[in-house]
Amino acid sequence: MSNGAAPRVTATRVLDAVLHRGRSLKAELAAQLPALGDPRDRALAEAICFAALRQPARLEAALKAWVPRPLGRRDDELRALLYAGFVQLDPLALPAHAALAATVDAARALGRAHQAGMVNALLRRAQREGLPSVDAAAHWPHWLRTRLQQDWPLEHAGILAASAQPPPLWLRVNRLQQSRDAYRQRLLEAGIESHLDENAADALRVEGSVAMAQLPGFAEGAVSVQDVSAQRVADALALQSGARVLDACAAPGGKSAHLLERDPALRLTALDVDGKRLDRVRGTFARLQLGANARLLACDATRLESWWDGTPLDAVLIDAPCSATGIVRRQPDVLLHRRESDLAPLLATQARLLDALWTTLAPGGVLLYATCSVLKAENEGQVAAFLARTADARADMLDDSFGRISGAGRQRLPGENGADGFYYARLRRSA
Repeated sequence: MSNGAAPRVTATRVLDAVLHRGRSLKAELAAQLPALGDPRDRALAEAICFAALRQPARLEAALKAWVPRPLGRRDDELRALLYAGFVQLDPLALPAHAALAATVDAARALGRAHQAGMVNALLRRAQREGLPSVDAAAHWPHWLRTRLQQDWPLEHAGILAASAQPPPLWLRVNRLQQSRDAYRQRLLEAGIESHLDENAADALRVEGSVAMAQLPGFAEGAVSVQDVSAQRVADALALQSGARVLDACAAPGGKSAHLLERDPALRLTALDVDGKRLDRVRGTFARLQLGANARLLACDATRLESWWDGTPLDAVLIDAPCSATGIVRRQPDVLLHRRESDLAPLLATQARLLDALWTTLAPGGVLLYATCSVLKAENEGQVAAFLARTADARADMLDDSFGRISGAGRQRLPGENGADGFYYARLRRSA
């Protein structure tokens, strides 16, 4: 296999698994990228996968227009390879000759030498004619597009467009190690330009792609990769020093880590129902040199007897399981895997978390309900129903830096100020 073919083969295998076997993009990349020894190859394979999954309807339109006979299930891998080839030309705009040659070599490496001529012809046609244009809505399932239009009649087109664009790289500077300004200078010295966010005290935005290994001090815990919307959770909670805090759905650990960077004296309990995902929290804490006194438990947060000692908490964070419709630009396979039937169980889980964990709060304590969704049923509707059935709960309205008013909370839509779609509702228990 030629050197250039290797990342195309990996990208094809990842795309095949995600498109045709319902696998998670994140999980497939984690499993397959390490086999590529060169970090540039890993970056290329990842870029190809994201580019293809952000516009599958456009790529399929090209195949339908140019392939006389529809590809069958036996040609799923070929479809994935052609998707990988198309996106190298548009939108990645790689040098066409090298992209075509390496993709044809990848066809041979995948045992499809008999189809190498077809791959070459189709990619040359894409080079000559360009890929067909399709509306951004075409990539979204009809049921989800309909809900989006109902919830956001004026904004839905912007949500669709923003969700199809690559996001910026947001960094969270570990203030226990250095100031944001000091780390920004380290980035400049490494040839990486960054921009401040006036509303997020620890955030820096980097345009373009930068591998984590290129970030100064990453391995030593100087900085983390975290979208600015997620960083604002710490601001929305506004904890007192040394507070007793629960992070009920903690994995992969970025929000818990940020709280500890703000105040290492926090008495933090971090839970996750998935023990393997909780291992990622431990890894995050270890890299950042945090959490020596934090409790990490693999359990269902609603089963209070498995983790709560009965001492009332000052604050609870519920970063709730949700449709992830606010982070499609980061997880484009959401649009492939999410089903309308998923929504009712998600809504039930969110309500169960709210009801159970509210009882652990001290009078005057705060619960922050957050999601990375833009669906009102999961956000303002969920919170309104909770407030209606909970006599001792009231909302503390957050300021407009958290987004637009949406019921008792605030909604950030995808792409606004370069941020992910996110919802925040700050609820206080009556004294």
